[in-house]
Amino acid sequence: MTIKEIPLIINGEKVRSKTDTWLDVLNPATQEVVARVPVATREEVAAAITSAEQAFKSWSKVSLTNRMRIMFNFQHLVREHSQELAELITLEHGKTLPDAEGEVGRSLEAIENACSITRLQLGEIANNSATGIDTYTLNKPLGVGVGITAFNFPLMLPAFMFPPAIACGNTFILKPSEQAPSSTIRFVELALEAGIPPGVLNVIHGGPDVVNQLIESDAVKAVSFIGSTAVGTHVYNLACKHGKRAQAMMGAKNHMVIMPDANKDRAINDLLGSAFGAAGQRCMANPVTILVGEAREWLPEIVARAKLMKVGPGTQRDADLGPVVSPQAKARILSLLDSGVAQGAELLVDGRNCKVEGYPNGNFVGPTLFSKVTTDMDIYTQEIFGPALCVLEADTLDEAIDIINANPNGNGTSLFTSSGWAARKFENEVDVGQVGINVPIPVPVAFFSFTGSRGSKLGDLGPNGKQVVSFWTYTKSVTARWFEPDHQDGSTIHTTISMK
Repeated sequence: MTIKEIPLIINGEKVRSKTDTWLDVLNPATQEVVARVPVATREEVAAAITSAEQAFKSWSKVSLTNRMRIMFNFQHLVREHSQELAELITLEHGKTLPDAEGEVGRSLEAIENACSITRLQLGEIANNSATGIDTYTLNKPLGVGVGITAFNFPLMLPAFMFPPAIACGNTFILKPSEQAPSSTIRFVELALEAGIPPGVLNVIHGGPDVVNQLIESDAVKAVSFIGSTAVGTHVYNLACKHGKRAQAMMGAKNHMVIMPDANKDRAINDLLGSAFGAAGQRCMANPVTILVGEAREWLPEIVARAKLMKVGPGTQRDADLGPVVSPQAKARILSLLDSGVAQGAELLVDGRNCKVEGYPNGNFVGPTLFSKVTTDMDIYTQEIFGPALCVLEADTLDEAIDIINANPNGNGTSLFTSSGWAARKFENEVDVGQVGINVPIPVPVAFFSFTGSRGSKLGDLGPNGKQVVSFWTYTKSVTARWFEPDHQDGSTIHTTISMK
């Protein structure tokens, strides 16, 4: 069987890399090699940068309306090819097809937000801000942008980046994860088919050396990252050192608080879906629940329902969760689960020896649930990024809020309750960027910004919403005064700064 080779995209063309280093892309359910992805050479990275830099000269002058129309075309093509994109996600990531289809839908939301660029990129004006003087602002594109994305959302994360960056008049270089590149490449191909000109959108593959070269280039003006905390911290610090605008959305340890007045069935089902969906490989998953007061009595039912969840390949539509992305990821997850047992947590659901009939080589880890978890255990302090749920207990909502606020991460949290008072208290007192009230995974719709905080985010501005335009543009202020053609005043020298 011929193994597909993932291309680079430079200056609007698919390019076969001249590299000597190719990485295997595996189907996580079978370990079958489904593609090979190149580690781009320094010359290829430089060519992508040059292409983007040259294209900026003309693309930045294209009207808002015409840039918006291309985004509309892109949205239409993605919708037409939704099933193809979802199947590519499942093939290389492993998430279930319904989950992959949901990711395509979330990607469309982000593109649709970019379709609003004629509204979002407006400046401000003060007519007659001083006598005969107008002051106004222009939101201008920055230049070449770079996006670095993780494997777990190979469509949605790029959609958070290049559509708004390009719609704002920038050019772009995308460096996607090498673990699930096929859907990303197809996504970019559709963007080019929609009318994005050569050089405006480029794709480069590779590891740390490629990332560093991109960031250190003088031509690159802004860097957006979504992925792990360790890599994100490096990317952000290096970008800042080289004078780039930077944002990094990073790791998490999200908590879902369940009050005893919550709708029991809804709370339990949403907890399990958010903890184990996508095999826990979401930065907005809920790997920790805090059962408050009498809600702790629901633990046996939570355990019973977790044991009923079905593990299978992503192509099996009735599976609740698929495999994790790689053997290395599985080994790391199992090591952390073992540490939970060794450190004294009570293992109530054990998914460590999960077997799926017909898929002996798959990277499967079943739903795993610990109780009697303390906040100094590795399974609590580290982001497992697998299908593992830690159960803590609290006597009061105040105690639950204190636990969450003591955790260094601030990506997401949620509260399940029927009390408006409790919900209002929680949303105002919890120190987390994204809060759900009876919503298990509180990623806002794309016309609101992604707002993770504290240890989960570096940089002031997030993807999506109005903030995305602030990130991908700079503000130029113009103060203008125009005189009548025969105006004679001006013979006096003024040495003061005032304008009246």
